[in-house]
Amino acid sequence: MQVVATLLVFLFAIRLLGSATEALTPTLRRTLNRVVVSDSSALGLGWFASYVLANGSLVAALAVSLFSSELIARSQLFLMIVGSRLGGAAVVVFIGAFDYLNEELDSVREAMSLGLLTFLLTHSIYLPVVVVGYLALPVLPLGVRAEGAAPAVDGPLAGTVAALTDGIVAVVGPGVAFLLALGCIAASLRLFDHVLDGIDTEHLRQRYIVGLDNRWLSFGLGLVITGLTTSVAFSLGVIVPLYNRGHIKPREIMPFVLGANVGTLVDTLIVAVALGTPIGIRTVLVILGLGTLVSVVTLVWYGPYQSIIRTIQAELLGSTGYFVGFLLSLLVVPLVLFVL
Repeated sequence: MQVVATLLVFLFAIRLLGSATEALTPTLRRTLNRVVVSDSSALGLGWFASYVLANGSLVAALAVSLFSSELIARSQLFLMIVGSRLGGAAVVVFIGAFDYLNEELDSVREAMSLGLLTFLLTHSIYLPVVVVGYLALPVLPLGVRAEGAAPAVDGPLAGTVAALTDGIVAVVGPGVAFLLALGCIAASLRLFDHVLDGIDTEHLRQRYIVGLDNRWLSFGLGLVITGLTTSVAFSLGVIVPLYNRGHIKPREIMPFVLGANVGTLVDTLIVAVALGTPIGIRTVLVILGLGTLVSVVTLVWYGPYQSIIRTIQAELLGSTGYFVGFLLSLLVVPLVLFVL
């Protein structure tokens, strides 16, 4: 019942975001015309907005809503979603960085090590996705943009929700409704994580998290668990305790994280379906497909791949200067893209 209630709150928030975005279209268009001046700025916006909101899924949902209201182009939707994944992975690094720079405890370094590993894995997948997807996007048969910002109302429940969201926008105003929708989406994602905390993860570990020395099985488990729960926090929470206790080696956890990085896009796909944007749905599926393809390629040549990732990780953690420079680059790169 908690899962159903949380899902209903999430879907309601998505519909409210669509209604508020449609009402704010003139204002948002003027703002975005000054902010998103190129495709690279869309990538930088998605990346940096994930820092500000500390939630990549929320930024991806916002990108789909903006596209649904015809405020951004198809290529900018693609880049904002991928940017949200790049920024979302960096948030984990920032959270641990302050402790890492101010403390010399081994436990802090170990926690920072896993966060950095997750970041490197995410970027090793989604940077190629950016390049390949952006170049292929013009020739992909994604269809023609549908008219309107929201899907047609079908059934009494959908009609009731549409009337309710329109009523909220009319009463509190589109600006407040827009912020309220973002808050509800963030709250529903946190609520879902809270609900998942009640699951017996120890039983899940013992029954399903076995044979992770097989990279394909490890990848599949990360993909399926994250896709079904739409929560990277939960899927990594299942396996991280085993990693921290030394029961799983880095080479065994890496394929699991790769799978989780692909599965995390399922919630964005749900948003696109809820807003009824066919091109948005296909764009998310393209990112999912490319992410899976690049991940499979890395798993085929897994030996050299994991060696390179571990070497970069060791270099960054082994030198404070390198690590500080790395953190600065995480701020400078999205800002440069945004300005360009």
